[in-house]
Amino acid sequence: MSALWQDIARAAGVLGEDGRPGATIFAEMTALAQRTGAINLGQGAPGTPADPLVAQAAIEAIQGGVNQYPPVQGNPVLLEAVQVHQQRFYGRQVATEEIVVTTGATEALFSAILALAPAGSEVVVFEPYYDSYAAAAAAAGASVRTVPLDPVGFGFDPAALEAAVSERTSVIVVNDPHNPTGKVFRREELELIVAAAQAHDAWIVTDEVYEHLVFDDLAHVPVATLPGAAERTVTISSAGKTFNVTGWKVGWAIAPAEVRAAIQSIKQYTTFVSAGPFQPAVAAGLAGDDASYAARAESLQHRRDLLLAGLARIPGLRTGVPGAGYFAIADFSEVTDLDARSIIARMAELIGIVAVPVPALCAPGSVVQEQLRGHVRFSFCQSHADMAEAAERLAGLDPSRL
Repeated sequence: MSALWQDIARAAGVLGEDGRPGATIFAEMTALAQRTGAINLGQGAPGTPADPLVAQAAIEAIQGGVNQYPPVQGNPVLLEAVQVHQQRFYGRQVATEEIVVTTGATEALFSAILALAPAGSEVVVFEPYYDSYAAAAAAAGASVRTVPLDPVGFGFDPAALEAAVSERTSVIVVNDPHNPTGKVFRREELELIVAAAQAHDAWIVTDEVYEHLVFDDLAHVPVATLPGAAERTVTISSAGKTFNVTGWKVGWAIAPAEVRAAIQSIKQYTTFVSAGPFQPAVAAGLAGDDASYAARAESLQHRRDLLLAGLARIPGLRTGVPGAGYFAIADFSEVTDLDARSIIARMAELIGIVAVPVPALCAPGSVVQEQLRGHVRFSFCQSHADMAEAAERLAGLDPSRL
């Protein structure tokens, strides 16, 4: 049996000491919620309905017979919609030859890293990070180098970026807006990343799935819109988070045509194609009016504020204010000596709340993992009713019982 699957599982933190595959941290916490009947604030699965426009468009596509294989590159209707979307929101002109539709952003990320990271090279990520980045690097035979995000404010030291990027760097992964911190990278931070990539002839792969879920008058700046960046950047996003359709798994990558072709060649022999009737439905959603985009972000911001209000009532707890996305991180280190997993187990027992331990989203044994030992990631994308109930339960948590 090939050892590659073990390398991938090890990189993602799901290989047991006995060499057997285990559950992801998200599946583990979901199982804990199911066993205890707790509200699951661990998984980033929306608790609100799919956007009505895209749902109706999917129904019409299915009833209209759009149920067979779409083109490998993607349905031309969606390719054009992505093209128009980039111009509309970011003033960026891309050709349809630079776009490929994928089975969610995960396939786009995996395929892009496989296409761009030679065996023996290094992939740079910002820590903590979404687990699929390390898994993709392992599949490519590359290793991961990390740039620590500061536990307070989640900025990064330019010197740490400079130290991480070298002649061995093939790819810098930028998750913006960022999971799990909710960080929105500042333009000057992105300019440092572009300069580092240019200096070492590295590619930039961006994960921008939360691009339309930005709060507090902050603005998402796509890396590819910065001077000198487009020719070395693969821009990745998806419909799941924007339209509350995570189960549809419709994503896309935008890259220079030759790189798009390389990504597509990997996709060709993995999923081949997917989501036939959902592709034109996502195209309809991308063409939605500004008010619909704003309403989705405002709804999520309201639920974020419910969560933050509940956490604020726990004495001694320090909580960051996420500028985007689905998640908020709370630091329990002044509340208890327990580690994050133990804190979550106690919360499930005491107040019926489950979340995700942030150290599980760090490189094993890293300085950042130790710094975030008592940090917990809470999701606020559940329904308004669930978030209101969760906030009340959190407000009633007695820290002395942890």
